[in-house]
Amino acid sequence: MTYSVDYAKIIAIYRGDYMIKNTFKIITRSIKVILVLIVIFVIESSSSKVLGKVENDNFNRNVNLSTMALKVTEMAENDLYTPLNTLTGSLTGYSHDCPLCGGTLACAPSYNVRDRRDYYPDKDYGIVKIVASSRNLPCGTIIRFNQPKISSEPIFAIVLDRGVPGNNLDLLVATEEYALKYIGRSTVTYDVLRTGW
Repeated sequence: MTYSVDYAKIIAIYRGDYMIKNTFKIITRSIKVILVLIVIFVIESSSSKVLGKVENDNFNRNVNLSTMALKVTEMAENDLYTPLNTLTGSLTGYSHDCPLCGGTLACAPSYNVRDRRDYYPDKDYGIVKIVASSRNLPCGTIIRFNQPKISSEPIFAIVLDRGVPGNNLDLLVATEEYALKYIGRSTVTYDVLRTGW
């Protein structure tokens, strides 16, 4: 038996097999390159997310610090108006030209009230009225009370004078006539908002 070799078929099969192997190598290399590119892309995108997250955290920290500062300020303002104590006493009025008054105040001798000034500019509470009290309330104490004859709003006052006993208050006003007509003598309940300077 003789076999005839068809070299053309062998060459065609060999070329086809070679092309398949070559194509397989090309596909394998392409997949490797694509995988490397995907890994690089994932690493790049995750690092930018981390960077973005860090920047976002810093922004949130700044916002949180600002919010905390506002909250602390709000709490401090609320503390200014939160009563430390509530007392009851008599309320009377006096002016700078009363018989025993010299126009100066016991707690603030340099503050002249002869010009009928019956207020004081406090650094925390703004413009407040002036009252005399006993030594039960230290100089610079801020109080709040209601007196509808004088004001529909609460009255804030600072202790800058002496001369009344116990928990009583004597409100400084422009004239003795005003004191007699609008204040007289009444019982008042007042809140102590700050004790002393």
